[in-house]
Amino acid sequence: MNKVLLTTAAVTAAAWLFLGSSGIAAEKAVKLPPPTQDVPAAATTETAVFAGGCFWGVQAVFQHTQGVLNAVSGYAGGDKSTARYELVTTGRTGHAESVQVTYDPKKVSYGTLLQIFFSVAHDPTTLDRQGPDVGTHYRSAIFYRNPQQKQVAESYIAQLDAAKLFPAPIVTKVNALATFHPAEAYHQDYATLHPNQPYIVTYDKPKIVNLKMVMPQVYRDKPVLVSAQAK
Repeated sequence: MNKVLLTTAAVTAAAWLFLGSSGIAAEKAVKLPPPTQDVPAAATTETAVFAGGCFWGVQAVFQHTQGVLNAVSGYAGGDKSTARYELVTTGRTGHAESVQVTYDPKKVSYGTLLQIFFSVAHDPTTLDRQGPDVGTHYRSAIFYRNPQQKQVAESYIAQLDAAKLFPAPIVTKVNALATFHPAEAYHQDYATLHPNQPYIVTYDKPKIVNLKMVMPQVYRDKPVLVSAQAK
C-alpha cells in the first residue's frame, strides 16, 4: 500500500477500506538497552536524521521526546530537484521519508535518540516497508552527519543484532547525509493536527503510547511543534 493514496487532509474512504482490509497492525515496541557507545555532548544543539517509514509517526515520536528542540518531516537520500512528495512516492527518486531532529545533547543524547528510533519509532527488520506502506522511500535508514554518529549507529546495530532482541536481523542502512529537504507544510505536525484520522489512530498514536510506556524517562506530554518554531 503506497501512502500516495492518502489525501493531504484525510484518508479517503476507499483508501481506508483498503488499509483496513490489509490486516496489518501498528508495530509493537521492543524494550532495548541503551547503546554501549554514544556521541559526546560537545555543542549546545545537534541534529540527527532518521528514516523509518511514514514520517508522520516518526516525527510525532520525537516531538514527544524530552530534549528535542524541533523535529521536521522531510526527504533525504536524493536530489533537491526531486524532493517533492508526488515524486518521492513513486519510489524512484532515491529519497526516503525522513525526520530531522534538532536536540539539546545535554538533555538527550544521540544514543538515546537511536534507542527510541529502534525501540518505538519503527520496525527496523522490515525491508522497504513499514505497516501498510511499501517502497524504498519507506526504508529504514540513519543518515549520519559526522564520523561519530556513524560509529555509534553502526555499533548499536551490531549490539542489537548480537543480542538477538528482534525476531529478524536489522536492515537499517547507515548512510552519509548529503542534504535534508523539509517536506511540504501540510506534512508538518500531521499527527498532532489530525489526531482522529484513521491512519494516525491505527499506526502513529500507538507509537506515542509506546514511547510513554517503554521509555517514560524521556517522554513529554506536550509535543514540540514545527508550527511553534515559526512564530
